[in-house]
Amino acid sequence: MVSSAASFYGIGTYAAGIAGNLFAFVLFVSPIPTFKRIVRNKSIEQFSGLPYVYSLLNCLICMWYGLPCVSYGVILVATVNSIGAAFQLVYVTLFIIYADTTRRMKMSGLLIAVFCVFSLIIYVSLELFDHQARQTLVGYLSVASLISMFASPLFIIHLVIQTRSVEFMPFYLSLATFLMSVSFFAYGMLLHDFFIYIPNGIGTVLGVIQLLVYAYYSRKSREESRLPLLRDL
Repeated sequence: MVSSAASFYGIGTYAAGIAGNLFAFVLFVSPIPTFKRIVRNKSIEQFSGLPYVYSLLNCLICMWYGLPCVSYGVILVATVNSIGAAFQLVYVTLFIIYADTTRRMKMSGLLIAVFCVFSLIIYVSLELFDHQARQTLVGYLSVASLISMFASPLFIIHLVIQTRSVEFMPFYLSLATFLMSVSFFAYGMLLHDFFIYIPNGIGTVLGVIQLLVYAYYSRKSREESRLPLLRDL
């Protein structure tokens, strides 16, 4: 009976982690249409590369947290963030290639700064901390990094409320963000890992708010689009 419960627990934990990886992959590939346009036009136009730089640093820190030399038993955190870091690095590289000289220099400097910060984190955590203290240090850094990334959905929610339009909030992207946060929240809870379930719990709440805001304003816009027809009748 005990072994069956343990087996079910292990399968549930692994399934939550795999689901989180799959939903995160959807988010990682979502900028591809933007970069197809950049490559086609050979120009970054008015797009900003800063979100991809921040995402790269976030993925690197979280990847480091998921490795066995920092944390035991959370390898699925390392896999998803290593894939994410690879995607963000490609995006930043394309941005540098097609940017004008001024923005190319700025982005190159930021990319170097990201790798310097990450290298410093690796050195300090390995040389100055034992395993338990290292997990705590990198764990808090990953939480801070993930929470800072929540500025993006908050900005989008504010934009939707301000414009009363869901044009800038793609439904499937919002849904994937919510499902990813739920999956990793469950993964962290099952592993009793504070550094995984706290930021993803916050992400889950923000995901629910995003979906509710989307539902409200998409319904409002549909109602408003019908008004002229009602008047004509």
